[in-house]
Amino acid sequence: MSNDSTSSFPGQEIWFLTGSQGLYGDDVLEQVAAQSREICGLLDENAQIPVRIVWKPVLTDAEAIRRVCQEASTSDACVGVIAWMHTFSPAKMWIAGLSALDRPLLHFHTQHNQSLPWPSIDMDFMNLNQAAHGDREFGHIEARVGVNRKIVAGHATDPRVTHRITAWARAAAGRHASRTLRLARFGDNMRDVAVTEGDKVEAQLRFGYSVNTYGVNDLVAVVDAVEDKSARELATQYTDLYDVAPELRPGADRHDSLVYAARQELGLRTFLTEGNFTAFTTNFEDLGALRQLPGLAVQRLMADGYGFGGEGDWKTSALLRTMKVMAAGQHGGTSFMEDYTYHLGPGTPRVLGAHMLEVCPTIAADRPTCEIHPLSIGDREDPVRLVFNAAEGPAVVVGLSDLGDRFRLTANTIDVVTPDQDLPNLPVARAVWTPHPSLAESAESWLLAGAPHHTVLSTALDLETLTDYATMTNVELLTIDENTTTNQFAKELRWNAAYHRLAQNL
Repeated sequence: MSNDSTSSFPGQEIWFLTGSQGLYGDDVLEQVAAQSREICGLLDENAQIPVRIVWKPVLTDAEAIRRVCQEASTSDACVGVIAWMHTFSPAKMWIAGLSALDRPLLHFHTQHNQSLPWPSIDMDFMNLNQAAHGDREFGHIEARVGVNRKIVAGHATDPRVTHRITAWARAAAGRHASRTLRLARFGDNMRDVAVTEGDKVEAQLRFGYSVNTYGVNDLVAVVDAVEDKSARELATQYTDLYDVAPELRPGADRHDSLVYAARQELGLRTFLTEGNFTAFTTNFEDLGALRQLPGLAVQRLMADGYGFGGEGDWKTSALLRTMKVMAAGQHGGTSFMEDYTYHLGPGTPRVLGAHMLEVCPTIAADRPTCEIHPLSIGDREDPVRLVFNAAEGPAVVVGLSDLGDRFRLTANTIDVVTPDQDLPNLPVARAVWTPHPSLAESAESWLLAGAPHHTVLSTALDLETLTDYATMTNVELLTIDENTTTNQFAKELRWNAAYHRLAQNL
């Protein structure tokens, strides 16, 4: 299947800052600038790194450093800053700048030359190429100021280096998107459910999410205003894009249900576009005058990069939108998901994940079918939905929970697999996966963490990108992978609780 089609990084930049000092004189500083431009160019021209890397003039005094850090922090284009001390930049010059910086920081510990020219090394070469010296000075002040940052050591041509910078750049773009994320909740969350609740004010302080609630009939008015011709034209497009069930095709007895699903999609798109929303929620307990629970419309909007959460789950919706931004252009897909039921044996224990209707087709293995089936909850007409199996491959499932005193991200690495047998009677999109290190230890750890039942499943992102995002937002991240044991995970939870409760007062 295609990647998330509308998420990209147009107009976004990462600024490349180089530290030195006036002590070296103009000739040396000209060499510093030339070599710095070259290193910046190697990164900017690397096809893996999805955000432009923009070179800034060499910094040699505190005022210039403060000014560029403030400019980065107020720039709508700048999503992050890479800093490299080419020579030696006395770190007290960086205190005001680092204190003012409100963008993710990557400390690139590198040098211009990959190999040492052993026979020709002299003191001029040593004075020019002393990042091994200068970056240690910079590292000290970063630690002293308490700046969250990622440190990457190695040459700009090293694939490991570019992979790590790429992960950070994607996380920086995600953080930038979450800072201005507007989310529309149609109705409230499902009654009596704990995990979909949360502190929206704290979420806006921590992540930037602006969560706004609307009556469902506010949406109904927009859906009902969609022209019949437009809805029928979109329904015709569905028949070209998907394997549409015979009863839904033009002229068939249930084609009107497909037209209404198209009307829902057009109405939702209009509402979200006019309100500048990039994420939304619905709730089967609060459908107002909607004839169907939106299924096909939600799936197609997710495929276009929108965040979504079922049952009013705004935290998962915002997380999905953020992860879709971070995954822009990557192979694979990213979807709303829920652990539904287990296969405990024989053979390898596995999870069957799905939802009532809303799984994103970017994770589909093959061309989806478009079907209509009854829904036993919601008390509405039978909804239209896409049905498919998820594509095989490594993936991660991630949940965001509000613990009262902090937000927590929990991530589990998994392998998505083909179902052991066909599922002819399961009328929803689904994913089957083997969690690491095993279903038992994964589930025990997930439950210990108090992580949610709604998640985001991504075959396009890895743990490094998520780790970078957690660092940038100063949010706890727990990882469950092939090295996890339940006992060790329980200890990590206790250590984290002590740290985060202490850190609140620091």
